[in-house]
Amino acid sequence: MSLPGRTVVFDYGEVISLSPTEADRRVILGLADVPADPFWRAYFAHRDGLDQGTAGVRAYWQAIAAELGVTWSDARIHELWAADFRSWLSVNPGTVEVLADLKAGGTRLALLSNAGPDFGSYFRHGPLSDWFDAFYVSGELKLLKPEADIYRHLLDDLGIAPAEMVFTDNRADNVAGAEALGIIGHVFTDAESLRGFLTSLA
Repeated sequence: MSLPGRTVVFDYGEVISLSPTEADRRVILGLADVPADPFWRAYFAHRDGLDQGTAGVRAYWQAIAAELGVTWSDARIHELWAADFRSWLSVNPGTVEVLADLKAGGTRLALLSNAGPDFGSYFRHGPLSDWFDAFYVSGELKLLKPEADIYRHLLDDLGIAPAEMVFTDNRADNVAGAEALGIIGHVFTDAESLRGFLTSLA
């Protein structure tokens, strides 16, 4: 699949990766040893600090513990981090096939993820490293989607105009933030729809 003159930028979570499974969530919750509803509220409430790089992994889990009124040992925090990290590593086979077809067609690819800086090494040195020309991790950049500055950073770093960038993300607000700058956007729902959208551009 060839898109000459275009750089296709992929979100990671729930686009390339699958959502954490119920089994994954049970493992995390078992380690936390607290009721589910308040745990997941705190988990997401503090996530922006981790993803923006203003709070490290340990500080993130300590903030959750403080909100829940519990204390976790350093060893338990490591276990929570490892279980959480693992829960985001399963990939969507259909999306990977789209990536492979784009790469085979010579299309330039980049990844843009709202994620902690700990994911940077996995992106750059794991299997995904074969697909992408550049990786942008919010926790490293100290910027978050859908802020305009994170998309401007990509455009400047890649040396492209907005109309030369195609961006897909599972969150409509992130796509809207990119489209406001003139970037071509697509809200990801499934790999088949993404393939159809990209084929229409080709």
